[in-house]
Amino acid sequence: MLTRIVTATATGLVLASPAAADEMSINFTLDWSFEGPSAPYFLAIDNGHFADQGLDVEISAGEGSLDAIPKVASGAYPIGFADMASLVKFLDANEGAPVTAVMMIYDAPAFAIVGRHSLGVSEPADLEGRTLGAPPPDGAWAQFPAFASANNLDVDAITVEEVGFPTREPMLAQGNVDAITGFSFTSFLNLRRQGVDEDDISVMQMSDYGLELYGNAIIVNTDFADENPEAVTGFLTAVVEGVRDTIADPESGVAAIAERNPAIDEELEVERLELALDNNIITNWVREHGIGGIDEDRFARALEQIEETHDFERDPEPELYFTSEYLPEDRMLD
Repeated sequence: MLTRIVTATATGLVLASPAAADEMSINFTLDWSFEGPSAPYFLAIDNGHFADQGLDVEISAGEGSLDAIPKVASGAYPIGFADMASLVKFLDANEGAPVTAVMMIYDAPAFAIVGRHSLGVSEPADLEGRTLGAPPPDGAWAQFPAFASANNLDVDAITVEEVGFPTREPMLAQGNVDAITGFSFTSFLNLRRQGVDEDDISVMQMSDYGLELYGNAIIVNTDFADENPEAVTGFLTAVVEGVRDTIADPESGVAAIAERNPAIDEELEVERLELALDNNIITNWVREHGIGGIDEDRFARALEQIEETHDFERDPEPELYFTSEYLPEDRMLD
């Protein structure tokens, strides 16, 4: 009988129920709450793609881009969704931790500095002499040193104020900070919902300002993957199908989320999803090569960029941070 992964148990493993004896149950942790960009995973459930792979998947919300990494490394969750650069730093600080990335989702990272033209923030240099609000667990904040280096910013001239995720956009809307770190599509739409005119919102996506870094990827506990390689490939195969379904019908993807989170604004989340698809997921590279892989030369440059502001305890080894061995062969989206 296959084992079931349940994070509520101390060991993470219990026997599967007879009704699910032919399926493996996997708890998958997101980086954030149930919002538009998570639609592919819910469609993979509702449209039977995980079930076709012999998987019974439960999705859990996260608390920021850095949140999933220790959860997966500890074995509490076998699979998660996390920021790639943060994974690199985590593995450098925790040698031998059993976690790696297996599928790139945000080929262009959504990391951004979001300001307001009326507050004098339109370009990176405008941050000097002003206040930047940043939640400590935020993936975009984690990349700010590299962004600052790429744009020759005097970080001593920037006042950084620690803010919470729920108060980040309201503080900018109220003018209590001049700019914030965040995901481009999320902060833009949240600010608009706060009543800020979209023409007043300046979105500086870090990938447009010198960053080679990748964004969020699906990560796995390597002990789990070693023991269950077919389950990992099956999970990724289902995700590809979920992405295809989402591209074909974004509204149905958001409807699937709304069944789990009725409080969402479906119209807003469709727009958030479409922004993520257009700007972060379906890039020119992905159109040519398919979703999930990485460009090794670019990744090498990204590691060099991380090294500009992170003192590696050991030489960075790309194979520690990403492996393509579990990717399905058919990953084209068109």
